[in-house]
Amino acid sequence: MGVADGGGRGRLGHRRDGVRSRGVRRTSRSSRRQNVRCGDNMSGMQPKRCSWVNVDDALMREYHDREWGVPTHDDRTHFEFLILEAAQAGLSWSIVLNKRAGYRRAFSQFDPEKVARYSAARIDKLAADPAIIRNRMKIAAAVKNARAFLAVQKEYGSFDAYCWQFVNGQPRQNRWDSPRQIPATTDESDSFSRDLKRRGFSFVGSTVIYAHMQAVGMVNDHLIDCFRCREVRRLG
Repeated sequence: MGVADGGGRGRLGHRRDGVRSRGVRRTSRSSRRQNVRCGDNMSGMQPKRCSWVNVDDALMREYHDREWGVPTHDDRTHFEFLILEAAQAGLSWSIVLNKRAGYRRAFSQFDPEKVARYSAARIDKLAADPAIIRNRMKIAAAVKNARAFLAVQKEYGSFDAYCWQFVNGQPRQNRWDSPRQIPATTDESDSFSRDLKRRGFSFVGSTVIYAHMQAVGMVNDHLIDCFRCREVRRLG
């Protein structure tokens, strides 16, 4: 998703497994064929998905089909994705998905109250944990962000109430024909990112935050020919 401050690459609109800034990496012909087949699963055919999905990667496929773009209003889910999006900075999303269970264990089921109390010794221990990405800066940032997260909850009642104000409480419903149309950042992600930084959050550059907005359904960036586009739109 990016370098230290999240200013580099992210999910759609930034690089993540086949996805790069305002476009996608060219994939093999066989992969493209797999990704454009339509039909029901009863016939063994794959429904058409966004072109960044590797249909042979079960975790990526399930993430796209069940989570990506679905509006969430659960604070623990918001906190989870803030940790995972920051962890992805400079790496592929598939690496993060493969370590997601390790993150869940390492970060107390993504409970911000518990993470906010992590000591320097606990951070050092996590920096040696092979079940997560062993980057001490990112781990320390997650603890710092937990404390800032609690402050937002105290001010707004919930982090959810705070973050959804940046889209006026309603998901942005985009209608993209091509991944090249999907932005890396928007005015909303710029504003969201600036405010988070002002509140003491780290690893929350605009590209990281736009990926977060995509993940938690503040924006629907499924391509219009993806089978999830209409389903997610109805949820908004």
